[in-house]
Amino acid sequence: MLEESLWRAHAHPAFPKSPLPNEVDVVVIGAGITGLTTAYLLARSGKRVAVFDRERIGSGETGNTSAHLTCVTDERITTLAKRFGDDGACLAWEAGATAIDLIESNVLERRIDCGFRRVPGYLCAPFFDSAKLREQIDAIRADAELAARLGFPVTFDETGPLTGKPALAIADQAVFQPLDYLAGIATVIEAAGSFVRERCEVGDVIQDPLAVVVNGQTVACTDLVIATHMPMVGARNLIDATLFQTKLYPYSSYIIGARLPADSIAPGLYDDTTNPYFYLRVHEDSGGLYAVFGGEDHKTGQETDTEACYARLEDALQRLLPRASAERRWSGQVIETSDGLPFIGEVAEHQYAATGYAGNGLTFGTAAGMIIHDAILGSNNPWRDLFDPQRKASSPSALRRLVEENVDYPLHFIADRLRQNRKAGVENVPRGEGRVIMIDGQRVAVHRKDDGTVVKVSAVCTHMGCIVRWNTAEQTWDCPCHGSRFTPDGLVLAGPAESPLDPI
Repeated sequence: MLEESLWRAHAHPAFPKSPLPNEVDVVVIGAGITGLTTAYLLARSGKRVAVFDRERIGSGETGNTSAHLTCVTDERITTLAKRFGDDGACLAWEAGATAIDLIESNVLERRIDCGFRRVPGYLCAPFFDSAKLREQIDAIRADAELAARLGFPVTFDETGPLTGKPALAIADQAVFQPLDYLAGIATVIEAAGSFVRERCEVGDVIQDPLAVVVNGQTVACTDLVIATHMPMVGARNLIDATLFQTKLYPYSSYIIGARLPADSIAPGLYDDTTNPYFYLRVHEDSGGLYAVFGGEDHKTGQETDTEACYARLEDALQRLLPRASAERRWSGQVIETSDGLPFIGEVAEHQYAATGYAGNGLTFGTAAGMIIHDAILGSNNPWRDLFDPQRKASSPSALRRLVEENVDYPLHFIADRLRQNRKAGVENVPRGEGRVIMIDGQRVAVHRKDDGTVVKVSAVCTHMGCIVRWNTAEQTWDCPCHGSRFTPDGLVLAGPAESPLDPI
């Protein structure tokens, strides 16, 4: 089976390594959906923008998405209404709907070939057996009634798709190929006189005057946008950045791509209401029907047998769609928050960040571009206050989750130091595997490559000092405390860590 995202299955254009500008109006760190949407809108408004990514466009979580374009949030609309009122719940869904409209407008206006199609979406009763099925159906009915009352194109279907169980049906959702879309708007950014640069890592942020150091060169700017999935510290106070981190919870999610027979199921988006939930996207391409099926979510770094996650997911796919032929698999990471809504906006003077999208990365990432564009231009935005990064926990349940999620840090910081196998040695690490072992009193993350070569790096995460764990399925070192991920040789794959694991 291929170990690669469907969206990376064909090559995308590389952007030229022309000289970097010395000064721009806005620097954007991260060339995913958030960063490039922000840059596109700012460039269209006359700002001179530079986008920097340490890898390729969409190399982060935008390239690992299941590519649902839906306004239906992970947090149920009835729950949002209890926390933020009906108006707040309506605004959250409107952000997603407007994001889909903007993507469609960009595709049509710029003639971007990315397979954009409008499809129906469904929030389904549990795909498989559930002890609380009646309770789940009643909750779906309540969601449908509220969403319809708030003006969304929603109905309650007594016999929904896939399993025949009840479902919330919503019109005018969408699918597209996200990396093709990003390549299209990046080309427009370059043509407008702004800059998109790959393989350019921001090594430092200078506070006064505001600037970034990129590949050793200083680039001055008036505004800075951090669009890196898990925001880096940037020019903020370290304590403020650390406190912000306590509101963000990284979860790993697993995805299988499978070919379907022609008459299997209609194209659309299908999610169920289990926790963690299963999600299914079905689209048509030149080869016919294709399914993108995901689930088995867990906090990053806290599942020891990641191969079992894929095995359970493939079994679930076969039960749901017996004629599906799995051909590839990959994983992604979502960032959840205590109150179910993202943090988007100004985090320090002239510095903006966006994160916490949960399973709505493409729509909230697009909405983030609109919010940050309006903030930099001084324009009003309807979602600014709702998604304000400085907002407080809105309910007892949000406060409870804030406490529960942050128990992980002291637990793993202490317990993982007590848990060690003194008999383990480098010679006990199998090919293709990794182990944390003690060498001369130091915890060392040891990986043996398939050819037998041994790579040794510090096992201490460079974010806040937790001990990393080996992820067999993804061949990465993952931190169980705050979700940082590293390559086998210690390079940062995902934050909040900003520095690689120390070499041994």
